[in-house]
Amino acid sequence: MKFMLMLYADEKAGAAIPQAEMAKAMQQMSAYQHTLEKAGAFVSTAALGMTEDARTITRYDGELKVHDGPYAETREQLGGYFMIEAPDMAKAIELAALCPAAAWGPIEIRPFHPGYGPD
Repeated sequence: MKFMLMLYADEKAGAAIPQAEMAKAMQQMSAYQHTLEKAGAFVSTAALGMTEDARTITRYDGELKVHDGPYAETREQLGGYFMIEAPDMAKAIELAALCPAAAWGPIEIRPFHPGYGPD
């Protein structure tokens, strides 16, 4: 079963982290990926760009509207994800608990809907 671990953090606070400290944090994230790989749980990962570079689209009555930025103003932003393979939610929680990003913000764990998404 596939699960997406959505990593949230305050991107403004993250931008203020000194470069050496951020490099250390990224090494921790790389080590976490290796942990997932060794457990046979790693599927994929990616970091997202800043929300100021995002666009949100809506279509009402056939009219497309494009808005700068994310859909909602929030204190924490979706900054990246890990897609993992786990037999159940309990194991997905166990694997997510190892992620260093939990110290920077919440990690939402969501199963893929059966019949949708990657096999």
